[in-house]
Amino acid sequence: MGIKRYHIRVDGIVQGVGFRYFTLRVARMFSIKGWVRNMPDESVEIEAEGEEENLKLFLEKIKEGPPAARVEKIWVSELPPYGYQIFEIRF
Repeated sequence: MGIKRYHIRVDGIVQGVGFRYFTLRVARMFSIKGWVRNMPDESVEIEAEGEEENLKLFLEKIKEGPPAARVEKIWVSELPPYGYQIFEIRF
């Protein structure tokens, strides 16, 4: 397995419910690097980089979201690895 990077967009009730902080915790659980941020259209955008198996586990948790969230749709596209060193919340 190698390092992969995914660009992810999450739609639903995902702002104002702790989704970015939830994503940060999940990223740390699975050694994922990259970032998460709120978008003006009320979606959440994520770039996640890590081992393929860890990314699959990360995505499963993101699909659940925190208790107050309601994830309606997720788009995932693969990008070339970037070399992120941390996972951060971007504002």
